[in-house]
Amino acid sequence: MERWQSTYEHRVEINLSESGVHPLTVGELVELSGRDVEVDDILLGYGQSNGSDELRALIADQYAGASDASVLVTVGGAEANFTCFWHLFEGDDKAAIILPTYGQVPGLLESFGTRLLPVHLREDDGWQPDLAALEDALRDGASFVLITNPNNPTGASLTRAAMDRIAELTEAHGAWILADEVYAGAESHGERTPSFWGVHDRVLVTNSLSKAYGLPGLRLGWIVGPDALVAELWGRTDYTTIAPASVSDLLACVALEPGTREKIGARTRGIVRKNLGVLEKWMGDQEGRFRYRPPDAGAICYAHYDAPINSSEFAEKLRVEKSVLVVPGDHFGMDHYLRLGFGNPEDELLEGLNRVREAFDEISG
Repeated sequence: MERWQSTYEHRVEINLSESGVHPLTVGELVELSGRDVEVDDILLGYGQSNGSDELRALIADQYAGASDASVLVTVGGAEANFTCFWHLFEGDDKAAIILPTYGQVPGLLESFGTRLLPVHLREDDGWQPDLAALEDALRDGASFVLITNPNNPTGASLTRAAMDRIAELTEAHGAWILADEVYAGAESHGERTPSFWGVHDRVLVTNSLSKAYGLPGLRLGWIVGPDALVAELWGRTDYTTIAPASVSDLLACVALEPGTREKIGARTRGIVRKNLGVLEKWMGDQEGRFRYRPPDAGAICYAHYDAPINSSEFAEKLRVEKSVLVVPGDHFGMDHYLRLGFGNPEDELLEGLNRVREAFDEISG
């Protein structure tokens, strides 16, 4: 999926493969903050390698009981997840992976064969996990459980009951929870998705400014965990990226100042809620072509389609013939699904969706 997106997202007219909202510019971020930020004055030297004290304090404030020592700043959520995986998967341990999910860590685990224990989300249960399968995976030796909540690609949030049961099972088996919570704050309705932080002592939470904040170009992520373990993980990033970029650290401090964070969150949820309405109206006009569950969070809709074509073949047809990029369900191991991003400006979104309809009509006609 990453190679598909990175190769073509800037070579099509309309990109519906993204899972975040239309990004902010630096000027828009600074204007939202109301601060006098002089980017020209940033010294382009090495910054604090685990993130500046100010930034780590701002992140810690979002997690009850955390301090700046509980936080490691990383280069995007990808480094956060990789660093946690690197620690948790040493030795002969196994991992339980709740699927479908963002392919980074499962991709890293593929070379370890049977050490990956899949736990599937059930579409007929609102994309909630098979908790009996999770319990079996933990009994079979899974030392940690990877959870993306809210989920990518389905956009579904775990119920409180499911979260509580996951916490109970992992605590009983002495397993870790690795919770990627990058879509929290981009809810399509209701309150913010609860964090796994604090459910017990063996929790690592990863997040970034990419999705709910609309700032993916800053490449700024973080890990929150027990202080002693975070200090060890910091040592691992000495072997990967050394330090986050100085410009990104400063602009992240601007974005995560409480008042600015609230404004960014309101902007994101406004886009998600308005555009979801646009998407649902369009879906309703497709005469049963799609089966989908409206997402709880994130600007993504994971839809099953009724058409005699493989999802990768259809995505390629869209790219070549309609200059539209989507993510085929094949990238999540599920044919006849598409992940449609809807965080674009409304006119662009509608044009892209209409090109998707045209492509399906050509196949069916």
